[in-house]
Amino acid sequence: MRSAGLALLSALLAVTAGSADATCRLALVLALDVSSSVDPIEDRQQRIGLAGALRDPQVQAAFLASPDPVALYAFEWSGKFDQVSLLPDWMMIASTRDLDQAAGLIASSPRSREDMPTALGSALGHAVTMLRRGPNCPFRTIDVSADGPNNESFGPQSAYDAFPFEDVTVNALVIPSQGDNSIVRYYRDHVIRGPGSFVEIAQGYSDYGPAMRRKLLAELSVQMLGSVQKEGALPG
Repeated sequence: MRSAGLALLSALLAVTAGSADATCRLALVLALDVSSSVDPIEDRQQRIGLAGALRDPQVQAAFLASPDPVALYAFEWSGKFDQVSLLPDWMMIASTRDLDQAAGLIASSPRSREDMPTALGSALGHAVTMLRRGPNCPFRTIDVSADGPNNESFGPQSAYDAFPFEDVTVNALVIPSQGDNSIVRYYRDHVIRGPGSFVEIAQGYSDYGPAMRRKLLAELSVQMLGSVQKEGALPG
């Protein structure tokens, strides 16, 4: 599985080369929490759930609703220096085949480590750095998922003060512990930012895929509709 994944990574590097010069309508960063609070089963549910959302027919239709493609980048994050790409680079999503390739890479990706804390500020800094290095799309969105608050190094507000987040929307997919909504409030009050930003809630990691599907549909529609209308989501 790992060797096949590496071969596919090499092939995709050729496909994505020069993508920063291509026309695109949205640059979308997907950031997956793999800190120590996420156990191995939850980690697999997260990867398989995201891959399933990318293969969902409605999500694929939303990706391909415009002749201008969506630029996609994904990475996992945990500690201050632990951000690992799940795709070889930015991918231009111009067909269902592109989405299937991205989904396959994410579903088969190995977890880099499982013993680090939650350095959310560092993850946000990495995400926006990748946005600034990537395709120059008119819309830029960071989609961060997590089950806990920052507990290492600088926090979200320090990241927003130190890094160039102008014209960047940050949305969150939160997986709260049963009966504990404090993490939802934390991401609503301290993490999401930008017009139309929102918190999507997954009712456990088994609900990660459906929650990501809802979230992607909202994020992909914002450039087409000019606003986000989300039932059940917590807006910024």
